[in-house]
Amino acid sequence: MNKRTLALLAAFGASLIYALNHTIAKGIMPTYIKPFGFIFLRVTGATLLFWIISIWAPKEKIAKSDWLRIIACSLFGMAINMLMFFKGLELSTPINSSVMITISPILVFILSAFLIGEKITWLRALGIALGFAGALGLILFGKETRADAPNIPLGNILFIINASSYAVYLVLVKPLTAKYHSFTLMKWFFLIAVFINFPITISEFTEVEWQALPVQVIWKMAYVVVGTTVLTYLLNILALRELKASTIGAFIYLQPLLAIIYAIAVGADSLNLVKVVASILVFLGVYLVTRQVEKKV
Repeated sequence: MNKRTLALLAAFGASLIYALNHTIAKGIMPTYIKPFGFIFLRVTGATLLFWIISIWAPKEKIAKSDWLRIIACSLFGMAINMLMFFKGLELSTPINSSVMITISPILVFILSAFLIGEKITWLRALGIALGFAGALGLILFGKETRADAPNIPLGNILFIINASSYAVYLVLVKPLTAKYHSFTLMKWFFLIAVFINFPITISEFTEVEWQALPVQVIWKMAYVVVGTTVLTYLLNILALRELKASTIGAFIYLQPLLAIIYAIAVGADSLNLVKVVASILVFLGVYLVTRQVEKKV
């Protein structure tokens, strides 16, 4: 197996893990653990793992001038982003979450346009409009009656906040990635996030009846902490060694498709006309926005 094939499999594996996460995490909330309690578990577990992994990474000292940006990255990337996603997932559905978070590239481009003057062409403007039309359609018309999705419109709004926060994180973190090793950044991001999230998440975490948890629930928790938070990151690093960033970016379309297939296959969600039309609008919008960036590169 050549290196490119291995890299493509790594990128696919990361997308698959992310895709399954929508349904797996949804399946144990809030019965066994509430969303904010889940974030405490996820962030704390990831912190321990990244600090262990960093033993084999280069030893780097963070410049004093970079600490404020690092704290901001932790706030937007490992606190607001994660809290809004898991709370939204509790209120909404796996298909909605997988579609809504796909608008992140559009939000990144909008921020880049304001902050660094990225050019907005009419085609990109059309992509932005289509993407947000799809997201707005899910919020306004994606109402369903489901016992496990008590407030779908509010959950979808939280997904927008989630995607916006992650977009801010991506813009903030870019200068840091040119100065420091990835593991150096991750270990500090997550450690700081433990303290940021602590007052919000600790009460729900302490409510968990750990001795009463079924084995399959423990495995699902481990999947989210180890798989979705750490393994996907390592797989993406492996993929980026051999593939262009634009190629990795193309996998953003694969993640919601896999998430939809899995959610339907296990009976965790279902498609309707609103979801189909909204998904098409979002995917087309993301394509039009990112396509121009790729051509420029």
